[in-house]
Amino acid sequence: MKNYQVKMEEIIQENIQKEKVPTLLLQACCAPCSSAVLERISKYFKITILYYNPNISEADEYQKRLNEIIKFVSLLNTKYPIEVLPGRYEPKEFFDAIRGYEHLKEGSKRCFCCYRLRLEETAKLAKLGNYDYFGTTLSISPYKNSQWLNEIGEELEEEYNISYLYADFKKKNGYKRSIELSLEYGLYRQDYCGCVYSKSEREERVRATKNIEDILKN
Repeated sequence: MKNYQVKMEEIIQENIQKEKVPTLLLQACCAPCSSAVLERISKYFKITILYYNPNISEADEYQKRLNEIIKFVSLLNTKYPIEVLPGRYEPKEFFDAIRGYEHLKEGSKRCFCCYRLRLEETAKLAKLGNYDYFGTTLSISPYKNSQWLNEIGEELEEEYNISYLYADFKKKNGYKRSIELSLEYGLYRQDYCGCVYSKSEREERVRATKNIEDILKN
């Protein structure tokens, strides 16, 4: 398996040697996941966050997560200003992308299709906007398949002729740091990925835990 953290560091070093600060369109799912990523790479890239997440289960939840990203970016002290670009919220795009895989569990082919949907939109907009790179914060989560994310990124890099920022942001305690920053900045930290299926699985786990606790009490 490739070490995508090392690959990202190589990309950064190449640009430092060229004395270049490249532009990056970075797809982000939420403020907590964005936090440690932005802290790590914002000194090396001029970043625009693309908030494109049609998988999120409800409009209120979608807006809440977007507001948290905007709040965090406004509070974070960075070398270069970070912009936030809200994408369109069209849940039908998500349901079309995962059709036939609705019954599968979290971490399955359903998630692969969701990754690709969001990354492809990022690649398209990065190409249109003449960015140097496109990428995503998703690999910071231990619940996301970084191998899949980077394989998709590599495929889209070739398809759209735009460089992908390979990364595995959970490396070097990235996920742990995201939790610390969430506490430091008082960020809303959701307890499910975003889609209606992950929300349902989360609710089932909560109910199961409660049932076990009730049994142990009796």
